[in-house]
Amino acid sequence: MGAFPGREAGIELAAIYEISKILSSSLDLNKTARGVLGVLSAHLKMKRGMVSLVQQSGELHVVEATGMSAEAAQRGRFRRGEGITGKVLETGVPIVVPDVAAEPLFLNRTRARSMAEGRGVAFIAVPIKVGRDTVGVLSIDREVDDEPLSFENDVRFLAMVANLIGQTTRLHENVAAEREELMRYQHRLQKELQGKYSLDNVIGRSKRMQEVFAEVHQAAPGKSTVLLRGESGTGKEVIARSIHYLSPRKGAPFIKVNCAALSETLLESELFGHEKGSFTGATQERKGRFEMAQGGTLFLDELGEISPAFQTKLLRVLQEREFERVGGNKSIKVDVRLIAATNRNMEEDVAKGTFRADLYYRVNVVSIFLPPLRERREDIPLLVDFFLDKFSRENDRRLAISPEAMEVMLKCNWPGNVRELENCVERTATMARSNVIQDVDLPCQKNKCFSQVLQHYGQVQMGMPVMPNAPATSLPDTYGSEGGDAEASADPALMSERERLVWAMEQCGWVQAKAARLLNMTPRQIGYALQKYHIEVKRL
Repeated sequence: MGAFPGREAGIELAAIYEISKILSSSLDLNKTARGVLGVLSAHLKMKRGMVSLVQQSGELHVVEATGMSAEAAQRGRFRRGEGITGKVLETGVPIVVPDVAAEPLFLNRTRARSMAEGRGVAFIAVPIKVGRDTVGVLSIDREVDDEPLSFENDVRFLAMVANLIGQTTRLHENVAAEREELMRYQHRLQKELQGKYSLDNVIGRSKRMQEVFAEVHQAAPGKSTVLLRGESGTGKEVIARSIHYLSPRKGAPFIKVNCAALSETLLESELFGHEKGSFTGATQERKGRFEMAQGGTLFLDELGEISPAFQTKLLRVLQEREFERVGGNKSIKVDVRLIAATNRNMEEDVAKGTFRADLYYRVNVVSIFLPPLRERREDIPLLVDFFLDKFSRENDRRLAISPEAMEVMLKCNWPGNVRELENCVERTATMARSNVIQDVDLPCQKNKCFSQVLQHYGQVQMGMPVMPNAPATSLPDTYGSEGGDAEASADPALMSERERLVWAMEQCGWVQAKAARLLNMTPRQIGYALQKYHIEVKRL
């Protein structure tokens, strides 16, 4: 390499040390290869350097290079046996070209070298190996003087560098293979979990719904009473059916009763049955729903609506697993699993004395909370597509929804939850004049949204003024945005939004969660609104 072998050996040793540190610093092969070439260029005065690796196509591509443009490196592609670089790949043996201008096999594929340069340029290429396989080529250019040089030291040194690159390449391949295997395993596990934690006729990929699915699968095999809680329209009956059909009782009947639809007397007869002649119109003996659900599941919807007197009778059935028909004195034992549902605040009803505490503890064994649709908005596109496909099949139409219309639906508050969404899709699809539903086709864009009407009516009934033509979601959208303060209505008889917020907090005893429900907002939104309007929360 020159007249000072001792000094140059020290430079080589320092360079090897730097290269080993670079190669062990990252698993990014391009980044480390770029660093290695930088060391070779700075320490050993090599004019150009290239690291070429075999690709999946079998071709040898330059992955990193110094001393040439990116366009020139992009042209550095060789087939096995093609040119000097291809020969090294094919044979796995280093090749030295003392003068590239005089070598006919040197292709100058990158066109980074001017063959008419004044000083001679030598080309040295060594194989990069992983075990016995050649996976790439490390090549460099060196300027040569008029005196002939020995390239033995250069080849030896570059072979050591190529060996280090090969070890890094093997490590990179092992890590990539392990990562790919891990990704396949994770994908397989996700598919298994998705199959495990999914329910027929229930759509939901959101985290909240996946938690519900997991709880349903956990609770279904047992015998414990399940209490489904959530707002109206969240799908409590569908979840109840899923629990039944995932349980060992799936072969027995699933009987449902809406407690809010019947008076106390009718509800007692409906659940327990009656004897012939027990009351006017009882012309024959009739089995109740408890008997009809023998061995299966009884679903009591709107449990919070039953009267205190009937609560006592229901409690006895749940405790003793027996009852008497109306007008009878014979005890009938039943084996029935009870699933109850309510959209009421049971704890508040117990505190007020409108719901028995002992019955509350009896039915509240396993509680599953169903989130409102506004808290799982990522499920809205899936639900819209499902309802639209259902409508298209039933009405022999092929309808689609535009991205703009979907964006509007994603921003809606949906106080009626999934039931309201289904009705909105059906109503919009029915009135759509084309096969693609646009945002202007949605009822809320025409001030014909039923939930808006109901909310405004409810606010007026409570004595709470509302802004004219204000959408149901105006408060949450205003408070949830980062814009300026909302303008007060020009009508002095109407409250400003700040006044409405203070009014709601006072009505709810300064409990933010209750005020949020009153204003159809989330607790986060009302907390933001209180800060925005600098309203100090009173401690009562």
